[in-house]
Amino acid sequence: MARVTDFAFNPPPSLAPTTPAPHRAKPAVSRSSFFVRFPKKPIREGRVFPATKVAVVARYGGGGGGYRPGGGYGESRRPQGDARIADPDYDPALDLDRVKSSTVRLLDEQQNMIGVVSKNEAIRMANDADLILAILSVDADPPVLRLFDDMDYKKHKYEQQKKKRVQQKRSAANRVDIKELKMGYNIDSHDYSVRLRAAQKFLKDGDKVKVIVNLKGRENEFRNIAIELLKRFQSDIGELATEESKNFRERNIFLVLMPNKAVLQKGQEQSKKKETAATEGSAKAQ
Repeated sequence: MARVTDFAFNPPPSLAPTTPAPHRAKPAVSRSSFFVRFPKKPIREGRVFPATKVAVVARYGGGGGGYRPGGGYGESRRPQGDARIADPDYDPALDLDRVKSSTVRLLDEQQNMIGVVSKNEAIRMANDADLILAILSVDADPPVLRLFDDMDYKKHKYEQQKKKRVQQKRSAANRVDIKELKMGYNIDSHDYSVRLRAAQKFLKDGDKVKVIVNLKGRENEFRNIAIELLKRFQSDIGELATEESKNFRERNIFLVLMPNKAVLQKGQEQSKKKETAATEGSAKAQ
């Protein structure tokens, strides 16, 4: 198998300059390494050892540079920039580098107000008491921080994640998409009914519907027929939607319909009553 050996190397005096130039300092000799790679297959008796290439890596001279793990004193070891997003363990509430103010408003572990103190003083108090210093509001003036013990911070973090999930669900429920349906002025009855059922489904799901009639070239002469088609479509939708906007002047005329929330809510209540009645009927039959 391949093996790597590491040993010190001190160059002979012949390699070092005997009389350094007056304007250059004598270079220091640092520890260097040799890496020797042997063949992976074992050598059997009677076989000649093949020629082995030896790679010599040496650094001559002092100077800075090189790899220094962990960074120097005072350097932040927190991930920076895009590395924060890529790090799954990154917690923005514990990243005190986000606090740019020199003073903070500090709460103790029982949520009692300590007052406005310097950022360094808050860090010192947390270290002395062996507590977690977390950010509650980084945009406040001054920013609000709180001291936590380990268990309380885990509970606080879980509650914040739970609130975030609820807000995301609410925003997704309140988001309204616009579905587009295109048809020609001379659409046949089957295609028309397909688009009508699709529009009804979209409206019941809470989405807006934009119905577009494309008029290409000389088809612009049939603009009146296209306008009557959109009016008929709106009439067939009925109370399920209300008109939000329309444009009958451009070449591609359209009509935007938005769901009628009152009608949808009434329909949902009726469906719930039917389900309840069906459940009670099956229970009595048993």
